[in-house]
Amino acid sequence: MDNKLAQIATDNFLNKGYSCSESVVMAAVELNIVPRELLSVATSFSGGMGSGCLCGAIAGSQIIIGYLFGKEKTNTARALAKEFIEEFKKSHKATCCRVLSAGFEFQSRERKLHCVNMVQSCATILSNILERETTKV
Repeated sequence: MDNKLAQIATDNFLNKGYSCSESVVMAAVELNIVPRELLSVATSFSGGMGSGCLCGAIAGSQIIIGYLFGKEKTNTARALAKEFIEEFKKSHKATCCRVLSAGFEFQSRERKLHCVNMVQSCATILSNILERETTKV
């Protein structure tokens, strides 16, 4: 890992009790990218929104993209969200939590160690987008 957002998100996920979605958002909070109030928004996106659908780390990243680049700001959030998904799929082929974590027991340590890859990947993709987009301002 070569970026601070990914390092913090990974630590949050593995060592501090945050879920996948919360880990990414909390890393952005810790780096003063977004306000702490977004952390509670991220909670319901954990574990594929409780249903195994969209990966929570992706959802947490999308929350940040929407907050920073949404309708009342630059209005580029949809394009950046699409770019994020396309980049994630290059490495992981899917965005569904159930697909990404297939074969792992939900509460197992093995699954958590597998899912940390998604948290790290999402935080890295997000960091790259943020770095590029904030230099445009």
